[in-house]
Amino acid sequence: MCTGKCSRCIAYTLYPLVLTSIICNIVLFFPGGDIKYAKDGHITEEVKYMGGLVGGGLLVLIPALYIGLTGEEGCCGNRFGMFLSIVFAAVGVAGGLYSFVVAALGLSNGPFCKAGGDWTTPFKNSTSSYLNDYKSWGDCTEPKNVVQFNVGLFMTLMAVSCLQVILCAIQMINGLFGCLCGACIKKEEP
Repeated sequence: MCTGKCSRCIAYTLYPLVLTSIICNIVLFFPGGDIKYAKDGHITEEVKYMGGLVGGGLLVLIPALYIGLTGEEGCCGNRFGMFLSIVFAAVGVAGGLYSFVVAALGLSNGPFCKAGGDWTTPFKNSTSSYLNDYKSWGDCTEPKNVVQFNVGLFMTLMAVSCLQVILCAIQMINGLFGCLCGACIKKEEP
C-alpha cells in the first residue's frame, strides 16, 4: 500500500476516535445527566484534567488533519511532508497517552460522590479494588449510578486512547517510509 493511502486511512480512522473522546469527556461533566453537579463542583477530579478534550481530542485532531492532508498530496506526498507527519503523529501519541493516563487515574481513584453524607472520593485510598466489589458501589448515594457512569466512560476513553496511540505510532513508521523512500510514482499506461 502506498504511504499516502495509508496516511489517509489512518486519518479517517482517527476522526471518529477523536469525536468519541471529546464526547466522553463532555458527558463526564454531567453525572446522572444533571448540570447541578458541575455547577457545584461535585465532579470527579480527573474529569477536570480534560484528558478526552485536550489529549484524545485536540492533540490527536490536529495531527489527524495534517496526516490526512499529507495523504492527499499526490500519491504519497513529498519527503518533507512525510517527515512532518512523523512529528505530528508523535504529538498524537503524546495526546493519546495523556488521555489514557488521566482515564486510568480516574478509574483507579473512583468517582467523587456523596458517601455517608459527605462529598468525597470513597474508593481513592482503599486497599482493595472497588471495580470488582459491586456491593461497595452503593456507598455512592449521589449522583445516582455515578460509579457505573464513571467506569463506563473512563474505560471507553482508555480504549479509544489506546487505538489513537497505536494508529499514530503506525503513522510514525509510515511517515518514516515515506520520508526515506519518497513519493510513489504511478505508471501511466501507453
